[in-house]
Amino acid sequence: MSETSPKLRAVLDGIPTYKPGKPAAAGGPVAYKLSSNENPYPPLPGVLEDVIAAAGNFNRYPDMACTGLMNELANRFGVPVSHLATGTGSVGVAQSLLQATSGPGDEVIYAWRSFEAYPIITRISGATAVEVPLTAGDVHDLDAMADAITERTRLIFVCNPNNPTGTAVRRAELERFLDRVPSDVLVVLDEAYREFVRDEDVPDGIELYRSRPNVAVLRTFSKAYGLAGLRVGFAVAHEPVAAALRKTAVPFGVSQLAQDAAVASLRAEDELLGRVGSLVCERKRVYEALVDQGWTVPDTQANFVWMRLGERTADFAAACEKAGVVVRPFAGEGLRVTIGEDEANDIFLHTAQAFLKEL
Repeated sequence: MSETSPKLRAVLDGIPTYKPGKPAAAGGPVAYKLSSNENPYPPLPGVLEDVIAAAGNFNRYPDMACTGLMNELANRFGVPVSHLATGTGSVGVAQSLLQATSGPGDEVIYAWRSFEAYPIITRISGATAVEVPLTAGDVHDLDAMADAITERTRLIFVCNPNNPTGTAVRRAELERFLDRVPSDVLVVLDEAYREFVRDEDVPDGIELYRSRPNVAVLRTFSKAYGLAGLRVGFAVAHEPVAAALRKTAVPFGVSQLAQDAAVASLRAEDELLGRVGSLVCERKRVYEALVDQGWTVPDTQANFVWMRLGERTADFAAACEKAGVVVRPFAGEGLRVTIGEDEANDIFLHTAQAFLKEL
């Protein structure tokens, strides 16, 4: 038997592996998972019932066109169905965007640090990643990102609010940036955390897309809507881009369970807004407590907080886990901590206060 392995693409050697949030330890102390920006609430009213009903037919393929969900989204956001595309979470749609726009010799610009899937899906497409450092305040440096545009640039990600820092760019600076971007370069406004935004100066990307054919907006049902385990997201983009997304999507990628759950979630939006409001209030409590303790924490418009700890990052993550909460460390940089159950947030804050005294 030959010992020669199948030939794989050389580009894979330089691609980092996506690191999911660490789960709570089994069999240990009472533990809470604050590492994946999940919604701590159970499914919205009516969602579980619709999923159970759909489960009785999962011997059949799902509706590949996501007809019911597409119509619901079109009505909810006031956009044509032809301007919509769905996928396995917003990251699945983002990967389709890269397949549709970028390949070897092309460049993709994004801030860094930002969503850790960007370098992975960019390099998988064969394109060159152009990473532009955040400002000292952990916000997108849009001027520097605009300066980085070349004739090879095909796509730019703007994660707003940014994951993992929670910071957001505001309307005037974002519009000024969009005015500088050539019309043949696609700007992707990744708004996975849009529902948690309370700063009125942070624009809704869907309003910006309406008058800008080179702007696409990503949204997900994984965060505020609490459907992380079902994997469904969508893009709003002008017809040429949306059509390309539907063309490059994995056939039958969004399960019928996910489609039906998303429709039911959209129809339970009043309850959703109440839950999100409660999480935003808890976010404010956690943020203010950290500031009162003496931490420097950037303003967050997402459902998490960011703490720059540099070389002490791993130590703080270990202290949190020992206390009973699992957070998301980025080695040598900092921690992202999801706003979770009140009890979990209290454990985290107590750990943060104790840790600060040791510094």
